[in-house]
Amino acid sequence: MRTSFVRCRIEGGFLRSFEDRLSGRSYLAPGQPAPLLSIRVDGELLQPDSMERRGPVITLYYDRAGARVDVRAQARAVHFTFEVVSVASERRVELVVWGPYPTTIGEHVGDTVGVVRDGAFAMGIQALNPKTLGGFPVTEDDVTPSGARRRPGADAGSGLFDQGSYADISPDLRDEEIVRGYAAQATAFGSVLQAYCRNRDVERVIPNWNYRAYTVPAFEDGGVIGSRIALFGCPAEQALDTIGAIETAEGLPHPVINGKWAKQAYEATASCLVIDFGEDTIRQALRLVRRAGLSFLYHSAPFAAWGHFELKPELFPHGWDGFRSCVDEAARNGVGVGFHTLSNFITTNDSYVTPIPDRRLARIGSAALTDAVDAEQTEIPIDDPLFFREDTVLNTVTLGEELVQYERISAAAPCRLSGCTRGAWGTAASAHARGAAVGKLADHGYGVFLGDVSLSTEMAERIADFCAHTGAAQLSFDGLEGNFATGLGQYGRTLFTMAWYDRLDSRLQGRIINDASNPGHFNWHVYTRMNWGEPWYAGFRESQTRYRVKNQDYYRRNLMPRMFGWFALREETSIEDAEWLLARAAGFDAGFALATSVGSDARQQADPSSVAPGEHTASILDAVSRWESARMSGAFPEGLKQDLQNVNREFHLESIPVVADRWHLSPVHSDKADLRLVAIAGRPSLAAHGFDNPHREQRLSFILEIRGDTTVSEVTIGISGKEPVRLDRTLAPGDVVRIDGLADVAVHSRGRRESGRQDIDPARLVARNGRQDLEIGAVVAGRAADVHVEIRTAGEPLRLQART
Repeated sequence: MRTSFVRCRIEGGFLRSFEDRLSGRSYLAPGQPAPLLSIRVDGELLQPDSMERRGPVITLYYDRAGARVDVRAQARAVHFTFEVVSVASERRVELVVWGPYPTTIGEHVGDTVGVVRDGAFAMGIQALNPKTLGGFPVTEDDVTPSGARRRPGADAGSGLFDQGSYADISPDLRDEEIVRGYAAQATAFGSVLQAYCRNRDVERVIPNWNYRAYTVPAFEDGGVIGSRIALFGCPAEQALDTIGAIETAEGLPHPVINGKWAKQAYEATASCLVIDFGEDTIRQALRLVRRAGLSFLYHSAPFAAWGHFELKPELFPHGWDGFRSCVDEAARNGVGVGFHTLSNFITTNDSYVTPIPDRRLARIGSAALTDAVDAEQTEIPIDDPLFFREDTVLNTVTLGEELVQYERISAAAPCRLSGCTRGAWGTAASAHARGAAVGKLADHGYGVFLGDVSLSTEMAERIADFCAHTGAAQLSFDGLEGNFATGLGQYGRTLFTMAWYDRLDSRLQGRIINDASNPGHFNWHVYTRMNWGEPWYAGFRESQTRYRVKNQDYYRRNLMPRMFGWFALREETSIEDAEWLLARAAGFDAGFALATSVGSDARQQADPSSVAPGEHTASILDAVSRWESARMSGAFPEGLKQDLQNVNREFHLESIPVVADRWHLSPVHSDKADLRLVAIAGRPSLAAHGFDNPHREQRLSFILEIRGDTTVSEVTIGISGKEPVRLDRTLAPGDVVRIDGLADVAVHSRGRRESGRQDIDPARLVARNGRQDLEIGAVVAGRAADVHVEIRTAGEPLRLQART
């Protein structure tokens, strides 16, 4: 068999060579078995014992199972396809495994996409339908494994996700890389490529997700018959092009942006502003988006209930039509609108739960009543405690059309659920006969229920209907792991996203930018990008910073557009913080989501064009516009991006006046210090900090913040014995003084609102090249005052220009 790039030889049921036609080199790892297809019977994985070939059909024989499997093999232009077309076996075939196919390539291992690359060549595996799962059946629940892989030569240590805090990844884990799946898996000899398909024709009770015992209903999808994969090899630089060609040839999802495949469209990394707008604030929100120079506005929490996805009436009194009017208004301003979902999470106020619970709410398992119960009993007798001993967030069971919450289960027989709240979640308490089914509902830490396959599919289609009705251009499938409650693992997750994708009409299908809480091998074809990194756990620069950076490597290995996660503009966020983010985005070619608000204070009510929440938000949005215009136009040269990726480096970007699409980028040296001023009776206290200016002589840019709880007055700021500048006001805790090399100084009070300005002589605050001292003096009201200072000096600017 051969394609444009590869010759493949199969003998005895095994791949014997996978050869680059140009170089003649085979990339199969020597000494490693490479079965075309393995089968599992009675828990044992069996490789083929022999094969026959008749035209395109390869018949594989497994003697110990008395099994024969027919595989149709075809060579296409850039890939091979293999499909299970029939199975005959004396014993039930539980699952089939494609491979594992051992390769000598280990430089770049795309664990999710299923592609491995070195400097010259790429090999890949692609599942061609949702039931064929990328990876290896390491668990019975088929939940995609994730964690960390220690890079070769790195010291042993704890796992990447074994942290007690989400603020960031511990520095000692710098030698680990994030792994999400095993479609491609690193090995000592290079890597393996692998996929599998499970026969789901019988009900199973297995450990699933976070449950020790979970009932997985039978699911009819043809079983292992129809499982289909593509294998390919190509020059390394053509790996992404080749996957795109496979998508087109095999009818896989192939999202596009402005007519270009999304995985190769630079617009896939477009940043957005996150503002929870409503019908009455959409214009105000759009003003902020336009000021930031962005093309997308995103709503983080539009829904009052998840399940039927009813909108919050206080924001959208006209419901879905009201959201559509916002989308229409945004479109008139050249802005696309996105929204956040929680996939198949179902809130307890949704009509799938109350007043009559839907029978398709996902169940961990069921028991039966051993006695009849009336509508008032607070003890419920059941015959089997297996699914009820594990407490869950909601601890809820379904009894006919009633939901019941319970507090505990008896330790010994007879089994009873006690401390029961009858008619929970707005359902009606009623009597139930002996033998009635008692189902323990699956739930999630968010305090929500989940759907089985049928209900989750219906919810996915409703999200598609919302997209079609409103014209939304972007969404995130957060909570996608909720589909593990189907018992189908990554398969259930893919069924959800494909139900959404297939429901969209041709006008929308493949044209809505989407990401998700977790990826998947087949879902790689559905989503546009991923965007991990949350701002809630620490400061603007600190929250999950290493995690965000490590994700850039994950995106690179898996041939995905890059994003840098969510950031939140708070009152304390400074323009320096913003440019720190914007430099990283430029260095990694990564977009981001920036959360702010339209606010409701008196100032904004009086002036709807004002911005929130901090005094610097307007300047920050202007900086976003400059940096993102430069990034999206390709202005940052490759040789500069390594410096821009360094989280310890600072930069400042300015537009060149009059000339369009031209910018000056200046490196910034930042020196931070914490000083303590100790009170001295009758005179000012003095503290000095030595700093280096590696750049030319220049007027000082300087930030001073009063921390702790002490007020200071008669504040002086000087450099190396020169006549200092004296401030004419008392500074309270939380006050910030900013000097930007200009002829005045600004003071910002707690909350970062500017509270005053003072003219100064900037010639007194000139930083020469080299080492010197910053001297801070003040009269301290209490025992001591803590002062944080940052000194910023700029280097020679580099001229940039748009290239696209």
